[in-house]
Amino acid sequence: MANVLVIQRNAHLAGDVRLEFVNGRDGQLAKATLTAISNVRWGSGEAREEQATAILWTLWGKQAQNAAEYLTKGSHVNIVGRVQNNNYERDGETVYGLAFTCEEIDYLDSKAGAQARQSRREFVDEMNANEKSTPKAGPAATRSGRAGQRTRASRAERPSAAVKV
Repeated sequence: MANVLVIQRNAHLAGDVRLEFVNGRDGQLAKATLTAISNVRWGSGEAREEQATAILWTLWGKQAQNAAEYLTKGSHVNIVGRVQNNNYERDGETVYGLAFTCEEIDYLDSKAGAQARQSRREFVDEMNANEKSTPKAGPAATRSGRAGQRTRASRAERPSAAVKV
């Protein structure tokens, strides 16, 4: 089976790296998947166009573990890898697919930039967790007092109507 070389430059990660361990010939083997998005631009002026390309990459072994440790959503990377046909039969029909396997990955963010992104993300996650754990006040307490602004009560706060059958 022939391999085709794929290079994805100046990409950013669409989400966190997902790490799992699978059974290999020599025991447990790290497998990571990540989605990298890169943009292609062409033309100029009014005719300028842009197309985004998202690729789901698979990484193996120590490379997978390092990616899971150091990369997060929004990290910038260059990836060199290969693409292979991943065709199979299902219910008598051929399903066509492609599998992208990473051979080299360059981390383009500085250590300080990666740490700043991680601390911002932790702050946002903490704020979201606090917001979810804070009990909501009733409809009268949620009004801000601004003219013309209305608030809606959640379904749990709305009085239920009796239904006659």
